[in-house]
Amino acid sequence: MNNAFASWSGGKDGCLAAYRAKKRGLDIRYLANMVTEDRMRSRTHGLSAAVLRAQSEALGIPLIQRPTTWDHYEAEFKKMLAALKKEGITDGIYGDIDLDEHREWVERVSGEAGITAHLPLWGETQEKILKDFIDSGFKAVVVATRADMLGEEWLGRAIDEEFIADLAAKAKNVTLCGEAGEYHTLVVDGPLFHKRLELIETSKVNRDDHWFLEIEDVALQDK
Repeated sequence: MNNAFASWSGGKDGCLAAYRAKKRGLDIRYLANMVTEDRMRSRTHGLSAAVLRAQSEALGIPLIQRPTTWDHYEAEFKKMLAALKKEGITDGIYGDIDLDEHREWVERVSGEAGITAHLPLWGETQEKILKDFIDSGFKAVVVATRADMLGEEWLGRAIDEEFIADLAAKAKNVTLCGEAGEYHTLVVDGPLFHKRLELIETSKVNRDDHWFLEIEDVALQDK
């Protein structure tokens, strides 16, 4: 069984990709997430780094959080891959779906580190991916939206069949999985989880032209 890491934002696509990869025989030894220089937030999605650590604990998989600026993102990512390679990691799992430039990037930087990139969701329709995520038993909520595309009322919504229908009907020019960054999610439970996340206290804030569900208190609950 090959040792793998999963590129991790805390959201539905990366989680489903990891789930599929594990079912195909990869042993996920680490989750990997790039964070801001102060280590407070996920660099890509703005989610609290502490919440991601709680999620890692709920999953029972260690989380690597490497600080970086946007300017040094690729260089720091490569350093992280080199360190993982020294730990015996041979494979990387990514949740990309259909953006060619993303696939080209992960395959290039992974290959340069001697790590094989896997994209288990690649090329599937976004509706199929969302429905498979739900049908597999995962639970997730919306934690960020682009303010010019989705308002604050979408924050905290569960990813379910009603969400899919409403997004298709009410949100123009928004892809169902939010692959272009229209929204981001936090997975709180599912078949990979040993415990579930309970969001105890939240608020809604607008920052950098995005709405965020600010998670101020989170707890782990037995399943």
